[in-house]
Amino acid sequence: MDPEMFLDVANSVAELHMFPYFDIANYALSCIHVRDDMNPNFLIVSRKHPFACWISSMLSCFAGYIVSNLLLGEMPLAPFKSAENVALASLVWYLIFYSPFDVTYKLCKWFPVKAVLNVLKEILRVHKVHHGIHHARKMYPNAYLVHIIIGVARGAGAGFTKVIERFIRGTWTTTGHEFLQPSFPTKACFAASVFFVLEDMTDWMTWPHSIGYLVVVIFFVYFKVSSMLLHIHDPFQPIENLFCAVFMGGLTDALSRALQSSREKSAAKVPGAAVVQNGDGDKKKL
Repeated sequence: MDPEMFLDVANSVAELHMFPYFDIANYALSCIHVRDDMNPNFLIVSRKHPFACWISSMLSCFAGYIVSNLLLGEMPLAPFKSAENVALASLVWYLIFYSPFDVTYKLCKWFPVKAVLNVLKEILRVHKVHHGIHHARKMYPNAYLVHIIIGVARGAGAGFTKVIERFIRGTWTTTGHEFLQPSFPTKACFAASVFFVLEDMTDWMTWPHSIGYLVVVIFFVYFKVSSMLLHIHDPFQPIENLFCAVFMGGLTDALSRALQSSREKSAAKVPGAAVVQNGDGDKKKL
């Protein structure tokens, strides 16, 4: 591809407007995630507790902004000040849960439509990460760790609010949260946040910012499509396993187990010693 054409594409992607199409994809997939998480109690919650269903769905739709605002000391309800976004998210929620014959849910689960929705959502996720870092940089210019944390919270906030969503719907699970079992979107948002922060704080990344932005978008879209087609759900896992084995005590634990097993085998090979009784009635081995 011609470099100038590639740069034009990168600039176009970086300047995309997210509302309304990318937001619709995010709202639809967020509501589908909430609905799938309800099974097998979907009908009970959606029919008997529609308000709790709506609250948990809105929390999932705007989770990134709510979590990042809480961390920055801002109003967590600020995402709901836009009547257009709330109305659009509520319309999508209603269609996902209450459309006649469940046609909207089935259409969104149809693979071609699902693939398009996921691609749009991943592009929106990169946009959230980038703008979260930019917002945090305005408040704390040199706090690079804060920039990374806000980028992750803005891009993968739904994973951190899952426990609260379930609590609102009457299900309390204290072990199924993102800190214990981080998902691929959280890890990918962390990698993207580190990349954007390094791009801003170092001089050796000499390419235009839009090129780096496009590379991150391609990374997110590629692995999302791969997970749908090839069922590759976490490409970071082999790297994590190697890192933990080398630096997090894996090698030490393996050596300890090997030494313990060797000692047990050596002890098992020693023949049993004869036992005699002395004059005091004590037993000793010969």
